[in-house]
Formats: sequence, C-alpha cells, structure tokens
Amino acid sequence: MVMSLRVSELQVLLGYAGRNKHGRKHELLTKALHLLKAGCSPAVQMKIKELYRRRFPTKMVLTPLGFDSHSTPSPLLPVSLLGPKHELGLPHLPSALHPVHPDVKLQRLPFYDVLDELIKPTSLASDNNQRFQETCFAFALTPQQVQQISSSMDISGTKCDFSVQVQLRFCLSETSCPQEDHFPPNLCVKVNGKPCNLPGYLPPTKNGVEPKRPSRPINITSLVRLSTTVPNTIVVSWTSEIGRSYSMAVYLVRQQSSSVLLQRLRSKGIRNPDHSRALIKEKLAADPDSEIATTSLRVSLLCPLGKMRLMIPCRALTCSHLQCFDATLYIQMNEKKPTWVCPVCDKKAPYEHLIIDGLFMEILNSCVDCDEIQFKEDGSWAPMRSKKVVQEVSASSNGLEGKHNNCSFSCPLIAAVLGCCCSAYNKKVEVIDLTLDSSSEDDNDEEPPPKRACPSLSPTSPPVSKGSVNNSADSLAMMTGKVFKKPEIISIFFFLHFLNIFTVLVFIFPLFLQENDFNLEPEPVAKAVHYF
Repeated sequence: MVMSLRVSELQVLLGYAGRNKHGRKHELLTKALHLLKAGCSPAVQMKIKELYRRRFPTKMVLTPLGFDSHSTPSPLLPVSLLGPKHELGLPHLPSALHPVHPDVKLQRLPFYDVLDELIKPTSLASDNNQRFQETCFAFALTPQQVQQISSSMDISGTKCDFSVQVQLRFCLSETSCPQEDHFPPNLCVKVNGKPCNLPGYLPPTKNGVEPKRPSRPINITSLVRLSTTVPNTIVVSWTSEIGRSYSMAVYLVRQQSSSVLLQRLRSKGIRNPDHSRALIKEKLAADPDSEIATTSLRVSLLCPLGKMRLMIPCRALTCSHLQCFDATLYIQMNEKKPTWVCPVCDKKAPYEHLIIDGLFMEILNSCVDCDEIQFKEDGSWAPMRSKKVVQEVSASSNGLEGKHNNCSFSCPLIAAVLGCCCSAYNKKVEVIDLTLDSSSEDDNDEEPPPKRACPSLSPTSPPVSKGSVNNSADSLAMMTGKVFKKPEIISIFFFLHFLNIFTVLVFIFPLFLQENDFNLEPEPVAKAVHYF
C-alpha cells in the first residue's frame, strides 16, 4: 500500500508522523518503510489507509495478515500496508486479481528441449496506472521434476551446472506469431527473495537510443527450491509502456549441445542436388528486358566464418544465394552467442530452416584441389584456379621454352662446335675486363675511358693482318672497349682462343722451324719454344 503512494501523499504521511518530508521519492519511500518497520501507531496506520483509499477509491482492503522483512508471517505489519506484491502473492485473492493467460507462444529454442510448462505465458499487468509495476508469481515442482533436476547436476571445479534447468522467459504479448525473447524496460527479478542475474545490456547502435538486453532466456535453477512442499515465488518489477504489454513464462527444459544439433541436422537428410541446379538456371536465365546478361556464377568452397574448406555445406531455406557456410562452425558459434543470422546475407537463418546442400556435397567430394568453382547456364560447374597458380604454371613452362629457344637460336656456332653449351647458361661466369684501368674499378657506374688508338695504325687505315687469327677476341675487345658478359659470347671467346693456340702449335710452329733451319733436337726445340 505504501509502495503505491505518490510523492505528495508520502509527504503528507511523513509530516503526519512527525518525520522529515523533504527529499526525492525513493528517499521518502525509504523513510515511510522504516516508519512501518519500527512499529507505527494505530493513528499512522489509519492515515495510510485513508491516503490509499483516496488514491484507489475502489480498492478492497484485505484481511490484515503480515510479513516481516524476511517474508515470514508477522502480526506486526498488516499486509495491506506493504503494497501489491504481497497482496498478489496470497492464495485467497479474488479471481479478478489473477493474471491473464493470453494465447501467446514463444519461439522454440534449438539448444533447449521443453520438458514441462511450470507457468504458462502470463501477462505482466497491474491494477493501477503507475509507471513502475510489480507482480508476484508462484509455482511448485513435482517429485519427478525435482528428481530430473537433481540427477542432471554437474559439478566441475567450483561451478555447478544443470542440464535440466528451470528457465524464465519474457516476450511481448503478441498472438500473431511465435514471439522471441524480449525484456521489459528496467526489469528486476527476484526468485525466492534473491535477486536474479539478467543478461547485460547491449551497446546502443545509435546515439540517444536506450540500450537493450540480448534476446535470451534466464536460468533460475540455482535459485529454485528443489522441494515438493515449499513453493517458489518470483517477484517481477518493470516499467510500463503505453501501448505495449509483456508476458512471462517458466519452463522446465533440457539443454542440448552443438554436436546433438548437428546430428539432428544430418538426420534430416541431404537436399536433392536438382534443387540447387534449378536455382542456378533461374539466376542465369536471360532477361529480355535487361541489356546485361549474367553467363556464369563464381562460388567459393571456403566457409565465410572460418575461412576454411567446407565440410558440411548448408544454408537456410529463406536465403536466395548459392554460397554455403559450414554447419559445424555455424552451430558452434550460435551455441556461444545465439543470433542465428546468415553470415552471407545477414538475414535470419534459424536452425529449423537449415538444409545441407547436396550439389555442394558432390562438388566437395569430386574437387579436392580447388577452392573456387564457376557455375554455368546449364547448371554444370567447372573448377576455378587462382591467378597465382596459373601464373606460376605459365611462367615455368615459358622459362623452359625460352631456354631451349636461346640454345638453338642464339648459339648456333657453339651448338655446332661443342655440341651443347646450354649448361653454361645456368652458370655464372665472372668476367674481368683487362681493358679497364685500376681507377675505373672504384666507380662501376661510370663508363670506362676511351682507349688510345695504336700509333702504328692511322684512323683511316684498315688493320694489318700478319696471317694469323690469334688474339682475335682480345683485339676485338681492345677495339670496342666493351665487356662481353653473356655466356654465349664468353664461350665463343674461349673457343677462339683455344683454336688460335691449336693453329699455332699445329701449323705455324713447324713452318717457323723449317724457315730458321732449327734442328729437332731437344735443346734447340726448347730454345725455339723459349723464342716464341
């Protein structure tokens, strides 16, 4: 009764009792409750009843039975002075005060199997026009239910979990379709006098928007009395909204794991591949009204969630795309944070609408070395290799062909004389230019200085040949002042040098001996060699 008084009425009551009547509403309410617990006089009790009758003229005053601060019966405080939460919790209330059971259905939760309905969906309605509302509910457990909860206890370390749980759910009072979990604003729940932990608020998506709690049920198993004789009470307080009402319900459920849900999805079977082929043909069908025609579709075989190859390709029936995601990862992620949103199109993809794609299962089994495919107009598909792999294959083949062509085209002389000099192409040969002086070694970026012309030769006169081809490569280097750094030119240089030496020893050296009448004795021959 005191809880339903307004600020002006609380000030009148405190002033009548000789207490300080200044402060905010919650301060005045605290002072009035302390006044009642301290034992007020009959005159103060009559004043409270008078103010309450003025506030609610048609309100019936119940038989004075009381509760103390620990919610146990006490003759000191009349129940009519403690407000509507204890009045609604009494079993002898008139039938008009009982909560209404609308035809509200809540959405089925995939990870929870409903075993029993402890409290049917009940409207959170009050009999006054106050903004802050409060209602009390009660339920009792049967011996079988107590046995189910007790036998499902799992104590691991310091945490105690139950696979069979007592679950509290809130939703909007709408009967058009099954409702998802929705918490009233400023909700506060107490189970058997103990506050219940609620899901934390989500960060607001826009500035100025009131934060909301995530849509999920509340596990109150640890606060429930596992007894068949003592009932359990739930006190719910919230802020009412104009034009919107809420409902609550309590269920006995059994929690399931992601592996169980995956097995259930497999048991539903694999969808016929013809359905996916028909969808491909529909997407690639030519539109006569459009100037742009789509002739192919590229689809990845990697899961958009884990960026790994698909193992169990699935998607929702409500999705219009062909891209699939891995069923194992999707169910495991929703086990931690249940959102059930498609990772491809960001639309709702509930567990009941998931299907395993048979066409993608065939593709994954037949194409093991490719991560992307291309669908064609007739419903067929072809693997798509990445650009990196294609470039590497083409580069390696082009490199082999280039080496072969260079050996056969640019080195005909070496190939004809030595047979094959392609091996020299792969070897790095260090070339020392003897035409450069020592000062040019310090500066590699500058060009070597020009060479002086031979004083015996005029610039216009042709070079004089002595009848031999020795030192031809050296003379060529002297004349051009360039360094031959290609392996083919180096091979030519060494071949010509060897040919010069061979010519001198075979042809010129005997003629020289004959012209100078050398004897072919060992000592004269040694002198001749020394002469050379």
